[in-house]
Amino acid sequence: MNTNEWTKTELQTYILLLCANADKVETSEEINLIKSKIDKDTFDKIYAEFSQDSEDESFEKINEAIHLHEYSNIELAQFRKEMYDIFFSDCSFSMMERNLDKIMDNMLY
Repeated sequence: MNTNEWTKTELQTYILLLCANADKVETSEEINLIKSKIDKDTFDKIYAEFSQDSEDESFEKINEAIHLHEYSNIELAQFRKEMYDIFFSDCSFSMMERNLDKIMDNMLY
C-alpha cells in the first residue's frame, strides 16, 4: 500500500502494531488493545501489510507517512499515551521497547 494514501487511523494502527512487535512478541493483550481502537477492516488491512514488512521498511513507511499528516500537540500526546499502553500491556518495558520509543520520539517530533 502506498503510504501517501494512509489515513491517520491507518498510520496509528501501523505504529501501534510496530510497538506491539518491538520485543518480537505480539501478545493477545497487545493485539486486542489495538483492535479495540479501530474497526476490523482497517485492522485486517494494516496487519496484513505490517506482517509483510521488515523493520526497516516499517520505519521508512512511518517516516514517509507521518509527514503527510498535521498532528496537533494534543493528538501527539494522546498517540504517545496509546503507544505506552501497548508497551506496558505486558507489565514490562523491555530494552527493545525503550529503543523503539526513542526512535518513534524522533520521528513524531
